[in-house]
Amino acid sequence: MKKSILAVVSVLSVSSCSTHTLIDDGIPSNTLPKNVIMVIGDGMGPAYTSAYRYYHDNPITQEVEETVFDRHLLGLSSTYPAAESGYVTDSAAGATGLSSGVKSYNGAVGVDVNKKAVQTVLEFAKTQGKKTGVVVTSRINHATPASYLSHNESRQNYNEIADSYYDEKINGHFKMDVMFGGGWKHFLRDDRNLVEEFKHSGFQYIDKYEQLDTIIPNQPALGLFSDGGLPWALDDSIPHRLSVMTKAATKNLENKQGFFLLIEGSQIDWGGHNNDIAAAMGEMDDLAKTLEYLEAYVAKNPNTLVVVTADHSTGGLSVAANGIYKWKPESLRSFQYSPHTIANRLTNEDITAKFANFLFNFDLTGEELEMLITVKHGTQNALPEKEAIGNPYQIKNVSNVNQAMYKAVKYLIDQKTNTGWTSSAHTAIDVPVFSFGSHSHEFIGLNDNTKIAKKIFTLLGRK
Repeated sequence: MKKSILAVVSVLSVSSCSTHTLIDDGIPSNTLPKNVIMVIGDGMGPAYTSAYRYYHDNPITQEVEETVFDRHLLGLSSTYPAAESGYVTDSAAGATGLSSGVKSYNGAVGVDVNKKAVQTVLEFAKTQGKKTGVVVTSRINHATPASYLSHNESRQNYNEIADSYYDEKINGHFKMDVMFGGGWKHFLRDDRNLVEEFKHSGFQYIDKYEQLDTIIPNQPALGLFSDGGLPWALDDSIPHRLSVMTKAATKNLENKQGFFLLIEGSQIDWGGHNNDIAAAMGEMDDLAKTLEYLEAYVAKNPNTLVVVTADHSTGGLSVAANGIYKWKPESLRSFQYSPHTIANRLTNEDITAKFANFLFNFDLTGEELEMLITVKHGTQNALPEKEAIGNPYQIKNVSNVNQAMYKAVKYLIDQKTNTGWTSSAHTAIDVPVFSFGSHSHEFIGLNDNTKIAKKIFTLLGRK
């Protein structure tokens, strides 16, 4: 950890003493980065990167090893939306601030408070002749990617946003050259088959991760790998699917003019909404592996800038709880299934010690096992089956038994790790900012989310 702190102090010292021209005063066009990669850990407040450090730690050593996040920490970002929405942002307003440099209301996608379209850094990059792309673990028309690619008064207008990806052009060209994520249900509809339209317009289409290696460079590509968001990292066929998609995207986008790429670890936020620490750490690990790949990419392509931050924090995660000075992530490292999947299987199959130990991949105590059995049988006797209500990020169309089992599984994990939560929604705390590569020093200190966008606009060449 000392190395990380010294690195930040060193950068700050060099920055304060150097004679380079700060971005606010303008910079020579011949020093602008060729490639700009914006990475958003949705919902990733500072507690998540701290928790990941201890989750990632090698317990055999005395020192707590630094993570890829620690190596590149430069500052913080404020996240508040337009005044009419108060101090707590949603993902749409947060992403609109990061994409356009304009504050807007919660729910806004690429529009200002008057519902007028605002230019995004991705759109500007396209006008500069750069290739552009988005790689996400949500559906590709979810709030964050939509705020870079589209303009709509409501993030909930998923079909309209998907349609805009095909219908809205810049100087007769598509805004994007690569799109990887989920979203079959919005692109393969009874009223419109957007996949076929993209294919007829020259896009390669794939729907399996294994096909990422078959993509032809310099030819636009659309990859949809699920109906909505991708499976949890703990459940997916490739746990580090974000890094695999990112590698394919950078390979496809490389060209003489450079590129702008948006990457989102979307489901960190969903783990926070669900107060699901095991799923959240799985998503954090996927994002960390993506950043490690980008470190290597920047080493080979030093004219690339990588900026990493969050749109907001989610869940009020507390790394220790209940008045106890301990956080115990050991059990989190052993998970092979998400708590969602564990709950589903416990709901549908008989609960035995052997089966439960297999699902959790550690031995439950007799008390923990009895708790799961009691919750299942008690819920079966007390509640009829109906659609789950409440938290919109939880799986719907499941029984109350399944919901009860999911809560019981999470409770067991929280008790075992001593993890706490204050909310099932977003919070207003500042979020960390990380950066490396060309001109990364410009992001030192406290930056509002809109200022991050404005700096990126300048680094892309906007006067």
